[in-house]
Amino acid sequence: MNIAIETLRADRRRLAEAGESLGSRHRLLAMVASDEKELGADRFVLRYFFSAGDGKVLALETTVPESDPEYASLTALFPAASWSEREACDLFGVRPAGHPDPRRLVLHDDFTDGVYPLRKDFRGDRVEPRVPRREFPFPKVEGDGVFEIPVGPIHAGIIEPGHFRFQVMGDTVLHLEAKLFYTHRGLEKRAEGMGVEEGVRLAEQICGVCAVSHALSYSQAVEDIGGVEVPERALYLRSLFAELERLYNHVGDIANICAGVGFAYGSNHGARWKEALMRLNARVAGHRYLRGTVVPGGVARDVTDGQLGDIVRTVVEVRDNIQQIVHDALGNPVAHDRFKKTGILWKDIAVKLGAVGPAARASKIDMDARRDFPHAAYPHLRFEVPVLEDGDVLARFVIRALEAKQSADMIRQIAANLPGGDIRIPVGELPAYRYGLGITESARGENVHFVMTGPNNTICRYRVRSASYANWPVLPYCVPGNIVPDFPLINKSFELCYSCCDR
Repeated sequence: MNIAIETLRADRRRLAEAGESLGSRHRLLAMVASDEKELGADRFVLRYFFSAGDGKVLALETTVPESDPEYASLTALFPAASWSEREACDLFGVRPAGHPDPRRLVLHDDFTDGVYPLRKDFRGDRVEPRVPRREFPFPKVEGDGVFEIPVGPIHAGIIEPGHFRFQVMGDTVLHLEAKLFYTHRGLEKRAEGMGVEEGVRLAEQICGVCAVSHALSYSQAVEDIGGVEVPERALYLRSLFAELERLYNHVGDIANICAGVGFAYGSNHGARWKEALMRLNARVAGHRYLRGTVVPGGVARDVTDGQLGDIVRTVVEVRDNIQQIVHDALGNPVAHDRFKKTGILWKDIAVKLGAVGPAARASKIDMDARRDFPHAAYPHLRFEVPVLEDGDVLARFVIRALEAKQSADMIRQIAANLPGGDIRIPVGELPAYRYGLGITESARGENVHFVMTGPNNTICRYRVRSASYANWPVLPYCVPGNIVPDFPLINKSFELCYSCCDR
């Protein structure tokens, strides 16, 4: 997939004026900051990538000098830019003037002021001494009978750390603030100087359950830089692995949402069928989470005719059983009542904050990177993009069931039409200091990867905007007005990943 990118350059202090000229027809995909002093200039470069329709991307670009690292924020115009601008301030020290929420995002409050880990002069193995922790300014709701409930960052169970601060009156939530990035891993810093062939292993580790999607986005960005034409068989195998990944995630999410209301039949049997799919992954790809399948230039594993038969049989069996589980859950009055009108994501909020994936499609936003940014074998496959309009837990539950059926049908199409030929070609020598984008649709939504090369096929800058990174800011807007016991259910209906943020 080669994404057509048109570049619009603007002065850093007039960036908001340039952004205003874009209007509502452009959707923000990602904002990428980079330290490009290697190119001989004392500057940082900011690139805002917007979807311009028909698979095209517009890049709004500006430069910011280190001597005066301030620029005009775009968050007031494009609220989806909020996290990215705050992150760039934390990691590069470039300040977004006029940003409505200048609090730290990635660096927590015991990190030294004036130290910016993604600048080139910061060594990746440097250990920064901690300073006395300062109080993070959580918003508070004042009034008689209002209480505050802090939850996390350490939770019961094995989930990753995240802190949630509830302002409540009785059982009713008035406000929710989420604070993440407790285990930021520095993967983008680790990527600097790494060979592009090695980088795909790093991409797979961004998220344990979206390894294929992240590896595919990364590989497409690398291939975009080098103009690499991936063999046709490899394109079909990429879609096969991607849909197997989507299917086991959706089945697991259906089970987890059932668990959120104590519907044990749905959660237990959903977990059973997720396990059947993961065992299928191990038989076909040698890894339950499908790691080691997608690489720059193609795929690293082929499939036999016997394996294709195994895939189709298993997937059809799972599809039929999951549809029955969903039917029974929706027919259960207690489960249906708990799902209905709970945790509503209104369309206008979803649009403003840049929601993606099933969460967006359940709120009447017709988007899917498999169709909107055609890649792998998707241009040759027949599939529908289900869209619902209620935006509640019920809609997010049903949308996964509809998408699971589509995935099963696509897997059958791939098995019936898999072409012959090579599965991988060499990437070759890549030009230095050129960037590429990779955009794919994971089970959680759109993953966007930015890769800029350095000399000798190395990585100069790597930036990941995962689907969970796009959707986490949306979640707190869905909770006020609901009761506290509904928060775990609402959270499960989004099924967001912590590690995709703590990269």
